[in-house]
Amino acid sequence: MKKILIVDDEETILMTLSHILSSKDTMVITSDKIEEAEEALLRYTFDLVIADIRLSGMYGIEGLELLSYVKKASPRTEVIIMTAYGSAEMEEDAYRRGAFHYYEKPIDISHLISKVRTLGIPVPPAQKV
Repeated sequence: MKKILIVDDEETILMTLSHILSSKDTMVITSDKIEEAEEALLRYTFDLVIADIRLSGMYGIEGLELLSYVKKASPRTEVIIMTAYGSAEMEEDAYRRGAFHYYEKPIDISHLISKVRTLGIPVPPAQKV
């Protein structure tokens, strides 16, 4: 079974991405706090981590620190970084730290699904509402 960790302080993002990416072959764990994410990373080996850069306030960069932690502890785990407050420097820093992809919010969900599938992680077809 594939495992994805989603880390964001916005509940709507956690619920939406979890709903979209969960399947019988893919377990999704969500966290809205860096400490919970670190606990999950100690407990499981993830195929993919999707993390927001800012998890605590205007100047936070916890997502980039989490990226560095993941790549050091589990180099094969891919990391997608997302942010609503990005910059060219932040994007460059994310890729330098080993990010698989970098998104500015709002995220193009179809592009995200495509990226996840390139990693061999099964994503169910889009559901009609």
